[in-house]
Amino acid sequence: MGRMLENLRWRCRWTSHLGCLKGCLEHLGVEISDAWLFGLTGHAFVLNVHERVCPSGPTAWNTQMLSRLGKNAGYSAEAVTAVKTDRDFDKKQELAWNTVRAALDAGTPCYGWELDIPEFYVIYGYDDGGYFFSGPKCDEGKGPKPWRELGDTQIGCLEVYTVERCGPAEVRGAVKEALGFAVEFARSPKRWAYPGYGTGPAGYDNWVRALESGTADGWGAAYNAAVWGECRGFAHAFLREAAERLGGSVSAHLYKAAGQYRAVAESLKKVADAFPFFTMKPEYMEDAARRRAAVDALRTARKAEAAGLELLEWLAKEL
Repeated sequence: MGRMLENLRWRCRWTSHLGCLKGCLEHLGVEISDAWLFGLTGHAFVLNVHERVCPSGPTAWNTQMLSRLGKNAGYSAEAVTAVKTDRDFDKKQELAWNTVRAALDAGTPCYGWELDIPEFYVIYGYDDGGYFFSGPKCDEGKGPKPWRELGDTQIGCLEVYTVERCGPAEVRGAVKEALGFAVEFARSPKRWAYPGYGTGPAGYDNWVRALESGTADGWGAAYNAAVWGECRGFAHAFLREAAERLGGSVSAHLYKAAGQYRAVAESLKKVADAFPFFTMKPEYMEDAARRRAAVDALRTARKAEAAGLELLEWLAKEL
């Protein structure tokens, strides 16, 4: 007994959470560009970096805004969450299992955390024993993942989401909310980030200090550069799309902000080139010239990001 949604798969992105959402929305027939999805959820503007540039940076933060702002983008996501130390963890595992099966039976796409490696995965099916999923390292699908194993990991977090279609918000208000969140995330990290992590300019400062002191995690440097570089590329595209959709007096400022985030994306590409994820070698972190080039690029990115945030703050008030 089981159910498979055969046309439901993730879309390969460095930001696996958004890759899962994109796959779910395509299944639901929601037409939305990657830039618009990244932008309206605010993820295009997120930067969260651990003081040792741990690979956890791109996923270890409070992502509740993806559900809250997602309604502006045309979807509603409901979650079942728990941590392994919860007294009722086994009941939450069962609730997640029952929730996903009921959703899939109704043709509703789902996704969840760490069905394989510590990333997000679309859940496209189930059988009597567990989940079938698609995501990093298994684009076309894998499973079954025994449902009693979900969340029972070293990280110990259980997260599953059901995704349904809803009417998107009016463009001006949606853009205003996204930009307001971007500024809040960068400047008020206590609500969104965990101890030891920095957001916005403070995240760049963590990154630079770790590279200069030799304490940065090599794979973390590569992964953070890839994810945050992807986000900033979509931030640039989102701001241009917003300028074209809104027009009027704010469009010039949106284009100007887009230019700042394009500069950030270009600088982060230099960091990714210094520490290439798929061919990363431990000796790269021992190469002083390589680290210095990355630090220079990060300082350039930080400067452009700070200028971009000033523009976003103005736009969020003006819209």
